[in-house]
Amino acid sequence: VELEPREQEPCLDGWEYSRDVYRSTIVTEWNLVCEDDWKAPLTTSLFFVGVLIGSFISGQLSDRFGRKSILFLTMAVQTGFSFLQIFSTSWEMFTVLFLIVGMGQISNYVVAFILGTEILGKSVRILFSTLGVCIFFAFGYMLLPLFAYFIRDWRMLLLALTVPGLFCIPLWWVIPESPRWLISQGRYKEAEVIIRKAAKINGIPAPAVLFDTAEMQDSKPQQQQKAILLDLFRTRNIATITIMSLLLWFFTSVGYFGLSLSTPDWHGDAYLNCFLSAVIEVPAYVIAWLLLRSLPRRYSLSGILFLGGSVVLFIQLVPADLNVLSVGLVMLGKFGITAAFSMLYVYNVELYPTPVRNMAVGATSTASRLGSIIAPYFVYLGAYDRFLPYILMGSLTVLIGILTLFLPESYGNPLPESFEQMLKVK
Repeated sequence: VELEPREQEPCLDGWEYSRDVYRSTIVTEWNLVCEDDWKAPLTTSLFFVGVLIGSFISGQLSDRFGRKSILFLTMAVQTGFSFLQIFSTSWEMFTVLFLIVGMGQISNYVVAFILGTEILGKSVRILFSTLGVCIFFAFGYMLLPLFAYFIRDWRMLLLALTVPGLFCIPLWWVIPESPRWLISQGRYKEAEVIIRKAAKINGIPAPAVLFDTAEMQDSKPQQQQKAILLDLFRTRNIATITIMSLLLWFFTSVGYFGLSLSTPDWHGDAYLNCFLSAVIEVPAYVIAWLLLRSLPRRYSLSGILFLGGSVVLFIQLVPADLNVLSVGLVMLGKFGITAAFSMLYVYNVELYPTPVRNMAVGATSTASRLGSIIAPYFVYLGAYDRFLPYILMGSLTVLIGILTLFLPESYGNPLPESFEQMLKVK
C-alpha cells in the first residue's frame, strides 16, 4: 500500500513495548517512535555537542588555570549532572543534562591525558598515552554492556555508572600539577617542589639548583604571555599543521563513532556485539603502542587508516547469508580506526609546543566532536541502504590515510617548548 498519499493519524491509544531485551529505555519512557523517532539519534548528537563545547573550553581553561584543578572540576560536572539525569521528568530535561555531562566527560579525558604526558618521561609517556589511558577506556567500555545486561532499567543503569565517579575524590591528594605548565607560567618554586618530590620517590638525587635565578627573570615576561586560539594559525606552517590535524580528527571520529554506534544494528545479540566492539579495542591499543614505540608516526598512522577504511568498504561485497564475516570485517575496521584514534593523541602532543599544547589537543578534539555529532546520522542512513554508512565511512577513512602522509614526522624528536621548535610540514 502506498502510504504517502494516505491521510494518517498518530497513535491515539498509547504504546506497548516488548520487554524481552530492555525493561525501560528513554525510547519507551517518552515514546521516541514514529513521528518522534528523530529524537533518538538527536539525543546522542546533542551529547556530542556537549563534548564539542567541552573540548573547546577545557583546553583553554587548563592552559590558563592549570591541569589539575580543571581535571577535578570537570570530573565533578560529569558525575553530578549524570546523577541529576536519573531524575529527568521529560526528554528535553534529559537531553539538556546529557549535553552538560558531555562537556564534563571529554574535558576530564583530554586534561588527564595532557597532564600525564607532561609529567612523565619520553618512554613512559607513550606507554601512558596508549596502554594507560586507552586500555582503561576499553575496560570501562567492556563493563558497559556487562552492567546493562544485568540492569535493564535505564535509571538504575545510569546510577550504577555514575557512582564510580566518587572514587576519584581521594586522587586530589595523589595527582600533582604539571611542572611543565607551572614553569610556562613562571611559577618555578611550585614546579621545583613537585620535581624534587618525584626525584625522592624515584630514588634519584636532584641537583642543588634546578632553575637559575637570572634565567628565570629573563624568561618570565615571555612565559606570562597567555596563548590564544589564533596562535594555532600564527604562521603558514602552523596553520597548515592545524588545518590538516582538524581534518584528520574529524574523519577518524566519524569512522570510530559510526562503527561504535552501529553495534545494535549488527546481527545477533546487542549486548554481545557491544562487548566485542569494546574487546577489539584492547589489541588495537597494544598495536598502536608497539607502532608508536618503534616506527615513524606518519607511515604507521596512514597504514592503519588504510586497513580500517579498506575492510569497511569490503562489507558491501559480502553475501547476505555470511553475517559472521560481515561482523568480522566491521570488527577489523573498528580495530584499525581505534588504533589510529589513540595514535592521534600522541602525534598531536608531539607536534605542538607547551604554551598551546592543551589548546591544540582541545581544538583538534573539537573537530573530532563535530565528526561524532554527525556519526549517529551516518548510522541512521542504514535505514535507507544497509551498506551506505559503511561505504561513506570507509571512503573517508582511506582519504585521511593519504592526508596523513603530508604531516611532519615527530618520531624521535623532543617535545617542542616554543613555536620556533615546531617541525615543518613536508
